[in-house]
Amino acid sequence: MADESRKPLRFTTQKSFAHRLVLSTLTGRAVHISQIRPTSPLNPGLAPHEISFLRLLEAVTNGSNIEISYTGSIVVYRPGLITGSAPGTGSSGGVIRHELPAGCTRGISYFLIPLCLLAPFSKAPINVFFTGPGVITSATQTGDMSADSVRTAILPLYAQFGISNNIELRISQRSNPGPGGSGGGGEVQLVFGHQVRLPKTIHLLNPGRVKSIRGVAYCTGVSASNNARMIEAARGILNPMTADTYIFSDVSSAPLIPVFDKSNPNAKRKIGIGFGLSLVAESSTGSLYSADLASPPEGGETPEDIGTQCAYQLLETVSNGGTVSLAAAPTVLTLMAMGSEDVGRLQMGRAVLGTEEIVGLARDLRAFGASGWGVRDADADSDGDVIVSVVGRGVGNVGRKIA
Repeated sequence: MADESRKPLRFTTQKSFAHRLVLSTLTGRAVHISQIRPTSPLNPGLAPHEISFLRLLEAVTNGSNIEISYTGSIVVYRPGLITGSAPGTGSSGGVIRHELPAGCTRGISYFLIPLCLLAPFSKAPINVFFTGPGVITSATQTGDMSADSVRTAILPLYAQFGISNNIELRISQRSNPGPGGSGGGGEVQLVFGHQVRLPKTIHLLNPGRVKSIRGVAYCTGVSASNNARMIEAARGILNPMTADTYIFSDVSSAPLIPVFDKSNPNAKRKIGIGFGLSLVAESSTGSLYSADLASPPEGGETPEDIGTQCAYQLLETVSNGGTVSLAAAPTVLTLMAMGSEDVGRLQMGRAVLGTEEIVGLARDLRAFGASGWGVRDADADSDGDVIVSVVGRGVGNVGRKIA
């Protein structure tokens, strides 16, 4: 039995790549992931953002071992202890500087959300500064949410688990996707200084009614009037729903990245030009629902279209029901599964629970040794929602236990 427990868990394809590595790090189980884009004629194996995420894991852990095949289509990951930004583990002045490559097509939330899941179980606070020509702070065409939505719709959820102190996300430089949807030039810093032994058991059973809507309209390297046009279009749809609607406006210049030019070694060019909108609705019981939309890299979308589509996207998220949205559900369910050995309950919309992402998460948690979920119908007046019961695994903070 001991030999069986040491064998790596085997997964295929690049789906849920980052989350599987997070679960591996939290539970201490090695993973073997194969068939990563094996049929791609030009770019088989790991993508730039996946390699960068592996380097980030190596930076915040101590003793991790990563093996990548020659073609990059097979990865074996053996996790180490989550040390965070502890002195002597690669941080400089308590800050880990992580540079994203220019070919990165994923938004910064692809790195922030998994990193936030690891942070409460770290031995020391996590302080990571993301920089480089691949940092995209806006929403992306690949489905990543913006850094604003992570700050306003994901980080507040940790307070439900008793994790609320010294948590901050700073956006120093904004950037939309560059040409072809790859590359940016933003700068983001995540400070997560609240470490716990075990997250609290939660019971979120009342979605409540939407009482307020907040948002951020941002533009990078374009006229500030785009923000006003997005806000006006969004408010025209949201104001009849609730009068307490306020959308902030943030205008910034386009970031500059170095360009290789023999005649001018100091040459730089602008990148990440565009605009976007992030909206978050809060209910009377503290439930959060978010929506994100940004202008495509090739252009062709007016600010009015972005504002209107983002507002309707928020209304659709609210209409799905439940106490958590699809974007926040993986974070909440993972923390519930890693918490104390007690039964936590979560009311979810039937449409959210039935998505491929949530069903795949349940299978992955089961593979890593977590208990199966109990699912039953909610009350008759809950518009078809379901109650998901999750038994915690009691993984806890190993570094805090032995420190």
